[in-house]
Amino acid sequence: MSIQNGFRVAVLGLTLFLSGCGAYNFSGADVGEAKTFQVNFFQNYADQTPGSTIVPGLDRDFTLSLQDMINNLTSLSLTGSNGDLVYEGEIVEYKVIPMTATSDQRTSQNRLTMSVNVRFFNTKKPDNDFERRFSFFYDFDAAASLTSIQSAAHEEIFERLTQDIFNASLGNW
Repeated sequence: MSIQNGFRVAVLGLTLFLSGCGAYNFSGADVGEAKTFQVNFFQNYADQTPGSTIVPGLDRDFTLSLQDMINNLTSLSLTGSNGDLVYEGEIVEYKVIPMTATSDQRTSQNRLTMSVNVRFFNTKKPDNDFERRFSFFYDFDAAASLTSIQSAAHEEIFERLTQDIFNASLGNW
């Protein structure tokens, strides 16, 4: 057998092996028999609680971030209704609190915390349904304004929250 034929056999074997893995993919997602997913709009209720910061578009940006995460890590198709997998919920916390102080009683570091309540429904495997709260934070220098760090903070917080939601709903670790 030549090296070229050996390579072809190896590639064919790998292809057959991977196709035999069913609904799994390289992200570790187990979508089962699901073909579609739906992410309902995550309303921002955090701005209605005392001490919360109002951020226009936060709800839209988070909803799109979750859609993108699932779309990029699975072969599922996004749909607006009747999805096999349905994500819904609300943003329940978005606030900045002081974390550390200097010797002269000034804040030296702040923490932006965002929490979302998520309800996940799997029409193909109802035993996998759940309702759970997910939370993450971003620490920043107290001298910086929220608007100056908001883009970086949202990127990091959204990445972690959507990854946690993805792992809880589709992760097969």
